[in-house]
Amino acid sequence: MKIRLQKIIANAGLGSRREAERWIADGKVFVNDKRVDELGFLADPEKDSVKVRGRIMPPPQKPVHLIFNKPARCITTTRDDSERPTVMDFLKKVPGRVFPVGRLDYNTQGLLLFTNDGELAEKLLSPKCGVKRLYEVKVRGVIEKKAMAWLARGVSLDKRRTAPIETTVIRKSGKNTFLSMTLVEGKNRHIRRVCEKIGHPVVKLRRIGFGSLSLDDLPLGAYRYLSPREVRKLRALAP
Repeated sequence: MKIRLQKIIANAGLGSRREAERWIADGKVFVNDKRVDELGFLADPEKDSVKVRGRIMPPPQKPVHLIFNKPARCITTTRDDSERPTVMDFLKKVPGRVFPVGRLDYNTQGLLLFTNDGELAEKLLSPKCGVKRLYEVKVRGVIEKKAMAWLARGVSLDKRRTAPIETTVIRKSGKNTFLSMTLVEGKNRHIRRVCEKIGHPVVKLRRIGFGSLSLDDLPLGAYRYLSPREVRKLRALAP
């Protein structure tokens, strides 16, 4: 059956549908040895030969979904030219190709979803879905009501106001405050930049929830596959 080329590429786990559209527009996709730059182009993944960025696209994989407890001091990327530690170093035994859904920065720990389902990944990251990300945050200083109100209204980043951030004080310890923060969007270094804006730099940051998923007692640096029930709940968040 013929379907849109960008969907075929996303379903093969090579990247999101948006990335696939960019590769097509840039002339980096060939079908049966002919360059394709039309986003509405249809192809049959069972019959047509598709080459993406100089490589023959592998046959469709079975859907894979797993969560990983990312340690600090590794980057969220599938490949790094500078040979720095990446999250993929911990997933070498996972069969086939998977990619991270979103990012956690170099020094941030916690829950990171991986899949080979580009369409699902794109939907989960879309602001339209409003998937919640739950973080445990240790910040410098004793946070005041004024700063909490600022977070609740949204903070200006890149000349745009963020969505409201649900924030709860867990406890205060000396010159630091421990917070629970819930976001529905994921800008680059989002929490770190927001906390710097309100005058309370982040000391430690850990994501413990993403949508219907929770980190629970998964050890640092370990991963596990999602159950069918967990996958169904994820798909319900991104219809």
